[in-house]
Amino acid sequence: MKLVILSSNPNLYSTRRLVEVGEKKGHEMIVVNHTKCDLVIEKKKPSVIYKGKELTDIDGVIPRIGASVTFFGTAVVRQFEMMKVFTATESQALVRSRDKLRSLQILSRASLGLPKTVFSNYSKDVSSVIDKVGGAPLVIKLLEGTQGLGVVLADNRNSAESILEAFNGLQARVIVQEFIKEAKGADLRAFVVDGVVVGAMKRQGKEGEFRSNLHRGGSAEIIELTDEEENAALKAARVMGLGVAGVDMLQSARGPLILEVNSSPGLEGIEKATGKNIALQIIKYVERNAE
Repeated sequence: MKLVILSSNPNLYSTRRLVEVGEKKGHEMIVVNHTKCDLVIEKKKPSVIYKGKELTDIDGVIPRIGASVTFFGTAVVRQFEMMKVFTATESQALVRSRDKLRSLQILSRASLGLPKTVFSNYSKDVSSVIDKVGGAPLVIKLLEGTQGLGVVLADNRNSAESILEAFNGLQARVIVQEFIKEAKGADLRAFVVDGVVVGAMKRQGKEGEFRSNLHRGGSAEIIELTDEEENAALKAARVMGLGVAGVDMLQSARGPLILEVNSSPGLEGIEKATGKNIALQIIKYVERNAE
């Protein structure tokens, strides 16, 4: 098969692993920088031009779209869909997953556990926003943040009010979430491919850090999910419409709480923590659907 990986950096671990595994299985693997594509839209003949050449006879696409280029990256994925090419992540699911607020609304409608969350239109009444999530400590997240950037823990009411007023003054969109104390700075990442959890890890924030992101110095270890956690991860990926997803959850006294459903989850942390060949599962998923 001729498979395209949409990635702006061929040297990233995830991109390299997908190329390596795909080539081992005899596929022609092409890394295409989606930010450098031109999309030609005409009656019944959509096409993608890369480095001056039209991409033809493509059997499948694996999108690895960074959050900063969601708009154009999604347009490229949609163009391949118009060309009747199978994509491991659908364009609409990609758009949904990148909108934190919309994601939480979709997960809430599906009756999945979530940390209590408040979103307001730069409300001047920050005190009532704080009360609605049960007071301080609480977590404030920029709607556009990724990899733990733009996530702040406000330890007390005064700092929570100051941070919210500052963000409001900058007209920065934020959500306010209850702080789940019993999670102890750890979360779970379940990696879902085609309706199956193919790997799971527990990520622990470094000393004094409540964010567990590996990019921020956190550590990871393999974990066996409970039935409740596995079912929550599978349902979250399903309602978001994602064939490949990293579902982040907190362990709480009231069961698993979904934090986020990631549409381009990195492979390095999960493969190293679990020792599993996750890249192979993604390639097999594309093989099953692209034929």
